Amino acid sequence: MRTFSAALTILGLAAVGLTGCAAPADATCDRPAGEAGVLDLVSVSGAADALPEVDVYTPFRTDEWAARDDVTGDGTPITTDDQLVVVDIALIGGDSGETVIATPYDGDLTRVTTLSQWVNTFPAFSDALSCATEGSRVTVALAPGDIAEGAAEGLGLAADESALAIVDVRKVYLAKADGADQYTDGFGLPSVVRAPDGQPGLIIPEGAPPSELVVQTLKKGDGPVVTGDAPVRVHYTGVTWAEREEFDSSWGQAPASLTLDGVVPGFAAALEGQTVGSQVLVVIPPDQGYGDTPQGAIPAGSTLVFVVDILGLDAAP
Repeated sequence: MRTFSAALTILGLAAVGLTGCAAPADATCDRPAGEAGVLDLVSVSGAADALPEVDVYTPFRTDEWAARDDVTGDGTPITTDDQLVVVDIALIGGDSGETVIATPYDGDLTRVTTLSQWVNTFPAFSDALSCATEGSRVTVALAPGDIAEGAAEGLGLAADESALAIVDVRKVYLAKADGADQYTDGFGLPSVVRAPDGQPGLIIPEGAPPSELVVQTLKKGDGPVVTGDAPVRVHYTGVTWAEREEFDSSWGQAPASLTLDGVVPGFAAALEGQTVGSQVLVVIPPDQGYGDTPQGAIPAGSTLVFVVDILGLDAAP
């Protein structure tokens, strides 16, 4: 049995100021239907933190994908392909009924990827893992067309061979801040607007910026506290007060993994003590930002404004 680390290299699976309206309510999570009856021929057992034991009548054949939750976790659900996840996967050949490839199943929670990286090879995962929650074990039946063209051969499968993927969802990061809206006194401070996908933008008011650090919790999450002991995963948008122009944003790419000692003092102070699921507005005066030193698109002496969604905490290295 090979491990995914080698196979992913072969397959090329590398790790990877908006204006909107008021924040919409989160959409309900509803997994698309699949032909689940075909999975009556499949039995999966064993501890969820170990390589699963799979019994299947062979040759196993299916004409379309199907999914079954063998274990249902109570953690964060997968709602978008752009979400960060940690998963263990065992792939079973439909002809042999044997495990042809698997992740290490070693408990390592630092192997964080977007779901879309798996969808590149297994397009059916986009639907089959929709709404799957952290802590779940999902059995996915894959028709030959549910594996990316050319990938089946690299995985040791025949072109017309069906397969089974046993997916253990170890960790799911939030797609956006999901905490409760908080009342804030925003007089003289930037306003935050949100697009339907949660992406925020900033409107900078007229007038001089505050001379002291300002931190406002716009949404209060109920997740773990940011202490600095572990890296924190965030989406952020940054704007300079004077220019009213965005100089950096993580939206549209993978959320950033940050350490509190790796960011400017004002940014670190704004995150420490916050909880996962929160959205934070921070106005950073120059003496707690980059001071009189220009940084790329940021002029010297700039007051920085960030809106930050706190999506999760990484496992300590």
